[in-house]
Amino acid sequence: MFGKGLLQGLGITLKRMVGPNITEFYPEVKPTLPTKVRSSMGLQPDKCISCNMCAMACPNSVIKLTSEKNESNKKVLKSYHMNVGRCLFCGMCTEVCPTKALTVTQEFENSIFEPDDLIWDMMQRAERKGQVK
Repeated sequence: MFGKGLLQGLGITLKRMVGPNITEFYPEVKPTLPTKVRSSMGLQPDKCISCNMCAMACPNSVIKLTSEKNESNKKVLKSYHMNVGRCLFCGMCTEVCPTKALTVTQEFENSIFEPDDLIWDMMQRAERKGQVK
């Protein structure tokens, strides 16, 4: 029959028009996200052993970290930077981390104004979030 698709589409439109509104009041009420959402990265620098496995596992090479040896000849994390503009948020870096120092978080408010702000200093972000002891 000619117009069957049009009638189906109009039927869906009418159902949505007379049905209940689905509105989220975002700034006042934060949305409940599914548990598997990967929208940001978190680092616990005190757990990091500077093994560089996260940087090697990253398919886009967005992780750059530097370390130095302390007086007891143990590697200590000096800096940890991520270029989030190129990050896929695939979670491969978190899977290979032996100490689970790098995690995927549900922090989704990551909007910026300048492209230079896409390079995150993860040590600084951890201090700001209160993750460093």
